[in-house]
Parts: sequence; structure tokens; C-alpha cells
Amino acid sequence: MTVLWLVWTYLVASIPFGLVVTTLWGGDEDIRTTGSGNIGATNVARVHGWRLAGAVIALDVAKGFLPVLGARLLWPDAGHLLLGTVLLTAFLAHCFPVWLEFRGGKGVATGAGGLLALAPWVTMPAVAVWLTVLGVSGRSSVAALTATLSIVLFSWWVDPSVLGVVVVLALGILLTHVPNLRRLVRGEESALIRPVRWGRQAPVLDADRVLEEGPAGQAPPVWRERVPDPLEPTIPPED
Repeated sequence: MTVLWLVWTYLVASIPFGLVVTTLWGGDEDIRTTGSGNIGATNVARVHGWRLAGAVIALDVAKGFLPVLGARLLWPDAGHLLLGTVLLTAFLAHCFPVWLEFRGGKGVATGAGGLLALAPWVTMPAVAVWLTVLGVSGRSSVAALTATLSIVLFSWWVDPSVLGVVVVLALGILLTHVPNLRRLVRGEESALIRPVRWGRQAPVLDADRVLEEGPAGQAPPVWRERVPDPLEPTIPPED
């Protein structure tokens, strides 16, 4: 029964929802040949926007969450060894899907979904870290790697019983992000969103507004006398 559940987990988690969603609602572009060529939600967001990327994230999280939750319900006395094996099976299935000749995504959303079912009090703070770093840096890879490091620290602090599973998953995520790390070192990693800028925003310069302003950016002067136009005909005063 356990082996069948692992096989079912692999087959379900192998479904490339990034490709499925963009094929059904993203037009004629193949996500595997556009952007970075990855089927994950990050590339979907770059190519098709957050509406489709949000659906992909939800489905990728679900295919990690549901197998682990199902295993907990089927084997309520199971320890972290079985549940961790199910989680890692879902992660590997997303990264190496049988339906796409073992060329998949980076596994962050699927791994997070499995951890959410295994240790929610460890996972939720890491999700907050991911959102914060993504907003500040604008780069999905930086957010994913920082959240991965934070979840190791959170598990060590909050629930050490899952630390072994979390460390193995973190190493897997680190390996799938090796190309991103190389681009970060070279300064070539592109941003996913515009980073949040703290403090007062600089005013946008407008050419017409600048021409209307006086010296040193002051308001235009109010003239007390009308400046005569040399081309305007003058009428001599009457005697």
C-alpha cells in the first residue's frame, strides 16, 4: 500500500501544471521555449503575467500538499520518515516529471506544499520571508533561497523532529537553483517584479512642468506688467 501511494504521488506530482495552464489559457506560445524555458510559476509570471502564474502556484502547492496530507490520514501513526519520503517524492516528481522526459521545474512551490502539510508552523513563517524578500529584491531566486535557509532555521528552532526532512529538501532546492546562483554572481539574474522602494519617492520630471517653473524650481513668477510683444502693432496714444 505504501509503495502504491508513492507511485501515485510521483505520477500526480509529475503533472506539469505550468505547461498545462499556459497551453489552455496562454495562447500559442510554448512555455518551454519562451522566457527561461522553465515550466515553473516564475517563468509563467514573466511570460503570461500573475493571473496564470497564481493558478500554477496553487496547483504546484497542491500536488505537494495533498499527497502528504493523504499519507497522514491513511497512516495516522506514521512517523516523519514515511511522510518525508512522500514529500521528497513529490518534490523529485516536479523536478523530474515522467511526462516531460524528466525536465521539470525547481520544486519550490511543491516542496512548500508538502512542508505545509507536514509542519505548518514551520512553513508559514518561511512563506512570509519569501514574500518579504521578493518584494525587497524583486528576484524570485533570491526569495526562494532565503526562504529555504529560513525554514531550516525555523525547523531547528520550532520543530527539530522535521529538521532532517527539511535539510534534504533544502539541499534539493539549492541544487535546482545552481544556474540562478551563477547568474546572481555574474549580476545577470533578472528581476521578477519591481523592488519596493522605501522612503519618499522622487518626483517624476515633466518637461512642460519644468518649463513653466521659475528659477530653482520655484513657482512661475506673477508679472505685474504685461511684456509687450514686438510683433504686435501698437496704437499711438490720442492727443
